[in-house]
Amino acid sequence: MVEAKLFIGSDRVDKSEKGERRSPYDGRVVSTYPVCGTDDAEAALVVAQKAFENAKKTPLSQRISWLRDVARRLEEEKELFARTITDEIGKPIMFSRIEVDRCIETVELTADALTHMRGETIPTDATCSGKKSTAFWRRIPAGVVVAITPFNFPLNLAAHKLAPALGAGCSVVLKPTPEAPATAYLFAKAFIESEYAAKDALSVVYGDAEVGGALVSSPIPRVVSFTGSVPVGNIITKTAGIKRVSLELGGNAATFVEKSADISHAATRCAFGAFVNSGQVCISLQRIYVDASIYDRFAEAMAKETGKLKVASPYEDDTFMGPLINEEAGERALRWIQSAKKEGARVIAGGELVDGMFAPTVMADVRDDMAIVCEEVFAPIVSLVKVDSFDEAVKKMNDSPYGLQFSIFTNDLKMTQRAMEEFECGGIVVNDVPTVRFDIQPYGGVKLSGIGREGPDFALEEFTEIQSVVIF
Repeated sequence: MVEAKLFIGSDRVDKSEKGERRSPYDGRVVSTYPVCGTDDAEAALVVAQKAFENAKKTPLSQRISWLRDVARRLEEEKELFARTITDEIGKPIMFSRIEVDRCIETVELTADALTHMRGETIPTDATCSGKKSTAFWRRIPAGVVVAITPFNFPLNLAAHKLAPALGAGCSVVLKPTPEAPATAYLFAKAFIESEYAAKDALSVVYGDAEVGGALVSSPIPRVVSFTGSVPVGNIITKTAGIKRVSLELGGNAATFVEKSADISHAATRCAFGAFVNSGQVCISLQRIYVDASIYDRFAEAMAKETGKLKVASPYEDDTFMGPLINEEAGERALRWIQSAKKEGARVIAGGELVDGMFAPTVMADVRDDMAIVCEEVFAPIVSLVKVDSFDEAVKKMNDSPYGLQFSIFTNDLKMTQRAMEEFECGGIVVNDVPTVRFDIQPYGGVKLSGIGREGPDFALEEFTEIQSVVIF
């Protein structure tokens, strides 16, 4: 069991009241954390404000060394981090280890990105009203950053905020998900205990919406970076005030399986994309639009591939799917299925509990007016919808308030080009699932799926300001 600590700057602060995190798999107490209030949030922000004056002056070489040292510490304690993720959120250990590896890569990629963060010169005499000067623009650290992270990737999504923000020279107050306090604590500890750390540049407070609200509404932060639900994202945009707000919100990821596609490959990858992390991924494949001419064959292949997935203890090395984050999530998933069945859909795989865990579920004969394809399900449920053409598929895919990532399975080059032109989303994947994300790429959505982009190079832009300089 890990006992998470409160960090106000670089100092651990003891709190008498403790909360417990229980495993979603077996109910054991796997971590404890200090119960924080708005006073802790305010104290952390005050310290961060003072720390920024030092952090922004920290030599770039030191910040790069800091990130590389954190990556080294993660590498040395890889199994501890992976086990903690599995303990707290029930993620299968195989995927927890992958998440730690990705986190290390994210931190290292950010260190690399810092070496080519630059501006450019400006020809101020290019117009008649101008005048000859030495002028340029550059990027400078934005200020205090509030980072709020979710449960589904509690380590790597924290890395996508902490590494670029601290690397840019900002100070950060992190409020991690209540479901994984120990994961966040161990990660923050790696930053704070590094010999290269900027003093007090990172604080960690735990808590609920009240603590988050205090952080967001304070006049101290310059940037609020949030990953989570659309309703909370809406609240943040209304309460943040004049700040830079970066939001990675929900999705309703879709793919189109076109008649020229490799059906076996498409079914194998769609089963992975729909059910990895128990469907608790913003870009989890939720809607599969299939050309009518291959619909029955694809449905059969999809059900077969889904049946191969191992649902078991998350501590077994070959488990693909473990428990959902809590009982409420399982009950909500059952309601989705019951609602779809009442509307005429059929369950062709799953739809039940396996040893207390929700089985990966494939729904067939789904229509685009059913609630199960209109909203983000965030559970191991995928819907198959029959369409007669690409035109029909793209219309239905785009008919959503979300636009995070879409994909298409096809061997038709012109169809690929049309998808690139007509899909309304932040990312497009060809011949794989929209659940694919490489940490080096820009990541983010359009419409209600968010504002801004993650990925080391692109996150550095979120955490810096452009400053123009003119010298006569």
